[in-house]
Amino acid sequence: MRQLANRFNPQLNKIAISLIRQFDEQVSTIPDMLKLTLGEPDFHTPDHVKEAGIRAIQENYTHYSGMAGLADVREAAAAFFHQKYGVTYDWHSEIMVTIGATEAISATLLSILCPGDEVILPAPIYPGYEPIITLAGATPIYIDTRETGFVLSPEALDKELQTRGEKVKAVILNFPSNPTGVTYNEEALAALAEVLKKYDVFVVSDEIYSELSYDAPHETLARHLRDQTIVINGLSKSHAMTGWRIGFIFAPEELAKEIIKTHQYLVTAATTISQKAALQALVEGIDDADIMRAEYLERRNFVYDQMTALGFEVAKPSGAFYIFAKIPSNYTQQSMDFCVDLAQKAKLAIIPGVAFGPEGEGYVRVSYAASLDQLKEAMQRLKQYMNK
Repeated sequence: MRQLANRFNPQLNKIAISLIRQFDEQVSTIPDMLKLTLGEPDFHTPDHVKEAGIRAIQENYTHYSGMAGLADVREAAAAFFHQKYGVTYDWHSEIMVTIGATEAISATLLSILCPGDEVILPAPIYPGYEPIITLAGATPIYIDTRETGFVLSPEALDKELQTRGEKVKAVILNFPSNPTGVTYNEEALAALAEVLKKYDVFVVSDEIYSELSYDAPHETLARHLRDQTIVINGLSKSHAMTGWRIGFIFAPEELAKEIIKTHQYLVTAATTISQKAALQALVEGIDDADIMRAEYLERRNFVYDQMTALGFEVAKPSGAFYIFAKIPSNYTQQSMDFCVDLAQKAKLAIIPGVAFGPEGEGYVRVSYAASLDQLKEAMQRLKQYMNK
């Protein structure tokens, strides 16, 4: 067995289980813990969507769909994307249904990356990209965004692309962002697109939180850079369907026809029952996120006000359901130490910023995907801890 243990893909030695999951499991053993750790809606899937899933079972939608997904689901996804974000995709050849956004990311990155390639990511950033980049033998290159309000500036991007040249195969954007909640408006995306047009790079635009944008309707990068952009989206956040595992890839036909090869051999196809529920969500539930978004906005305002009053420095989120807060200078700036101490003494669990890379050190992430009553209790525990 020792010999087999040494025969795994050596790239696995460079990755580990997500620090978010590790920390969540660690604090879960503490009695009476109040957790604001994971990025999962606290809402239930809308009843009409659940009923569609039940009907799918009763009507024997229990067999494979095509590799790209059911035709009616892809057609509905195309209509949803056009109505919401103003970009047209051919459902026949430019859309595929995936096992959540996670598989969409994996299929995309494993399709485009080769050993020795480089991938640019704005940091701090969701830690789900780097392990796949690493498994592909490529290297993540981080651009620190702390001094620009956690958004990637066109100047910084252009400089990095010029410096690194053809080694850069892709740029990844995630907005509204996990962990910061910031997003890009039309002007900012247009400026980034003007830079990216100059280079032969793929752009992976993870827009899974698109329906949870507060200050203005979501703007997709594909409206400015369709030919180079692979959009990742799904229903986990917009319709509280994390367990149904439905994501989407929207990409120009020339790109989609290559990515589907990887997708096929990873998963064959998305679950047919979940796809029928997704169809209901996309058509009859096209605006289901509105109610949830309104509640998240109320929660954001509450947590933001409470934490800033306690001395945390926060870039006010304009989407998703996270607060990314700089720890006050009179406390330890080691985010793991801060969060462990908070969990042990106040029975409140939040995520250390270092889980999102070195650029997240000195910060903490709070998920406000919890009821207002839970958030009030959480902020009371935080206040007691900070005032000791």
